[in-house]
Amino acid sequence: QVQLVESGGGLVQAGGSLRLSCTASGRTCSSYSMGWFRQASGKERELVATINWSGGTTDYADSVKGRFTISRDNAKNTVYLQMNSLQPEDTAKYYCAASLRFRPTHGYEYVYWGQGTQVTVSS
Repeated sequence: QVQLVESGGGLVQAGGSLRLSCTASGRTCSSYSMGWFRQASGKERELVATINWSGGTTDYADSVKGRFTISRDNAKNTVYLQMNSLQPEDTAKYYCAASLRFRPTHGYEYVYWGQGTQVTVSS
């Protein structure tokens, strides 16, 4: 069993930055692909970024390309999401998740989920 805990969310002005962290406990996540998802109020959950077990392969939603960077530190069992140039449309609850698949793009491909951290971007 893997427990995922996100942190780093908060309130930021448009144009600002935040770094989210997702720390795993219970088992190492070094062999898992990891993903960040977000869900805004009244909207469906969407994939933001994924990273494979080694960190050598990453994928991003078009809406965040060039602004967000996903990375991982397997020694710390932690995945990060660096978010720059934040916009009000980035406001959502952000979740990290773990998958045994390569480049998983759908929520059903993930087996472990965190509780989420809220990101609010003011205009």
